[in-house]
Amino acid sequence: MRTRSIGRALPRTATRVALGLALLAVPATALATTAGPADHPAPATARSAPHAARAATGLDDPAKKEIAMQLVSSAENSSLNWKAQYKYIEDIGDGRGYTGGIIGFCSGTHDMLELVELYTQRKPGNVLAKYLPALRKVDGSDSHEGLDPNYTKDWKKAAQDPEFQKAQNDERDRVYFNPAVKQGKADGIGVLGQFAYYDAIVMHGDGSDPTSFSSIRKRALAKAEPPAQGGDEKTYLNAFLDARVWAMKQEEAHSDTSRVDTAQRVFLQKGNLDLHTPLDWKVYGDSYHIG
Repeated sequence: MRTRSIGRALPRTATRVALGLALLAVPATALATTAGPADHPAPATARSAPHAARAATGLDDPAKKEIAMQLVSSAENSSLNWKAQYKYIEDIGDGRGYTGGIIGFCSGTHDMLELVELYTQRKPGNVLAKYLPALRKVDGSDSHEGLDPNYTKDWKKAAQDPEFQKAQNDERDRVYFNPAVKQGKADGIGVLGQFAYYDAIVMHGDGSDPTSFSSIRKRALAKAEPPAQGGDEKTYLNAFLDARVWAMKQEEAHSDTSRVDTAQRVFLQKGNLDLHTPLDWKVYGDSYHIG
């Protein structure tokens, strides 16, 4: 089951600015602490050590990133095989036009257009380049005008090209993964929290919309402080997930909140703040396991 927020995508400069400004705060745990005498270690250092160790491995660690890709794919594609989704494309009737690729780029939400533009910059004359005028025209709508009847067939053909696969990876990282991880680290949260941010920005995008990632985070901050501000990590993540569920319920297409309730919330309740394997969860009633 795939769901998308119609207002999730912004022009690339706006996305960078919106998330970049939020990264100005530096986690307190990132600051060096002057050690006291050998027989009297500073209490603050002792208290911060566990968090510092947890933050040392982020979601951008290759093994953790692979887990993140599988977790998202379980919700987006009902499969852990995320690499099989480069060729995926269909209109799921959610008002966003065509949804395709490893992260659900949408013809109606700007990010599919940016993906094909990047691919064409790198490989002019590719099989999708001829659709750029149509993609610009349908951006912001659910229209297929100028795309049918061969766009889906050509998308699947392009998906066999390593250059198109790399373009999908790069746009996923630029627009969604890297900003989410950077903001998570700035807030002092570990791997699970960074994943919660990533999953939220994948579904909702970022911007000023009340259900955007930044608005969800702001709603959580009104309820609890993140570790970077001295708050408890589990308390803050519960507040963030509460805010995420609220945002999902604002739109019928997102009303099934199991990707939070029977996945992320389960990991949090178990205290698995670093997404250590094995992991067991459910999404939309289907069970998944990573050993």
